[in-house]
Amino acid sequence: MEAKKVVESYFEALSKGDIQTAFSFFSSDAKWHQPGKNKFSGQKSNPEQIGQMLGQMTKDVAGSLIVKPNGPLMVSGDLVASPVRFTATKESKSIDMSGVDLFEVKSGKIVHVWLFSEDQVAEDEFWGK
Repeated sequence: MEAKKVVESYFEALSKGDIQTAFSFFSSDAKWHQPGKNKFSGQKSNPEQIGQMLGQMTKDVAGSLIVKPNGPLMVSGDLVASPVRFTATKESKSIDMSGVDLFEVKSGKIVHVWLFSEDQVAEDEFWGK
């Protein structure tokens, strides 16, 4: 499966809340680079760690986290960049921000994910330490 199709399929499954299918597109040693200086920041080194982090994020915001592509996917070889919009609310705080998710796909599986936010300081303040 070509890199763009893998990422499209990942986002499609995610949009339906089908986490099992979404994670089926990750290699067993996938690396996820969560940016910033907040309680979720750092590298996650396999789908289990990635899933735990995303589950904790979802719990932290009572299920309000939504991440959606916000423009066309851009491809350069094994790399796929996706502009995204992400929103969430918790307590009296909310976040509504643009970013870019960069995926590296090899042999039909996502092997690396790097995330970029338009305002990392504001995102760090939202998630907390």
